Amino acid sequence: MKRQNETRVSEFLLLGLPIPPERQGWFLTLFLVIYLSTVLGNLLIILLIRIDSRLHTPMYFFLSFLAFNDVFLSSVTVPKMLMDIQSNHKSISYSGCVSQMYFLIFFACTDNFLLAVMAYDRYVAVCQPLHYNMIMRQERCMMLVAGSWLFSFAHALIHTLLLTQVSFCGVITIPHFFCELTALLEVSCSDISLNNLVIFIEGIMIVYIPFTFIMGSYICIWATVLKNPSAKKFFKVLSTCGSHLLVVALFYGTIAEVYFLPSQDMSSAKGIAASVMYMIVTPMMNPFIYSLRNRDIKQALKLFANKMMFFKSNNLD
Repeated sequence: MKRQNETRVSEFLLLGLPIPPERQGWFLTLFLVIYLSTVLGNLLIILLIRIDSRLHTPMYFFLSFLAFNDVFLSSVTVPKMLMDIQSNHKSISYSGCVSQMYFLIFFACTDNFLLAVMAYDRYVAVCQPLHYNMIMRQERCMMLVAGSWLFSFAHALIHTLLLTQVSFCGVITIPHFFCELTALLEVSCSDISLNNLVIFIEGIMIVYIPFTFIMGSYICIWATVLKNPSAKKFFKVLSTCGSHLLVVALFYGTIAEVYFLPSQDMSSAKGIAASVMYMIVTPMMNPFIYSLRNRDIKQALKLFANKMMFFKSNNLD
């Protein structure tokens, strides 16, 4: 039997970012620039991989999907956050909140799996180079991406369905700038033991297993390199794997700061800042990391810029 003070909420109130009123304009501009850089940078990566035949390899195939996913990961929360910065009433409807949470989990989980898939690709390239084309054929690459989407869909759906069974009482204020799952559960007025159990089990499966797989892949890679060490081989492996390792460190480091290494003040400014890092800053950094440290991307970018200049000069003539 439901408690008398239990009601069906129509909206939630988001506390948003802890920004002083006099600095709202500055932060609005900053996050708008970051969001536009994220979208344009990742779309540029996708375009370069699409138009340059030298980039039609499994590694860049996976990178294009990672860039595509990062565009949507940022778009789930940042536009709403930008509107809330300059709004006095930071509300979001119940359906909008549940939808935001679903897509956030889906795209974050897909990032997690794609990073593991990319580590597998690097493992095959370094440890089994003679069989690389046979192992990483187009059909298998498509299956790996499709599998990442499928597992992410199921993962997000489970948490969403469980959340819809949770009740909320009165006016609900979420101490965050988006509908984060654990923050929603903390303000509920029903038993959330099943939700917490699933979060714990799913956290091990969805985060620890891919992360362990990534670390295992790189242990095998460096073990292979050290069997016949040479400066040329070392720098070649570093050039092909370095960008991916930086992205992995940035992605898992910020997630660990939010969910696996909590502190006493994690519910306030520190936790929000860490969330900003992995949801807003990390998707922006990915294209820059791959562009600055990857010779093939830089060459494709230079060729694309030359073509644009040639096209522009012909139009002016």
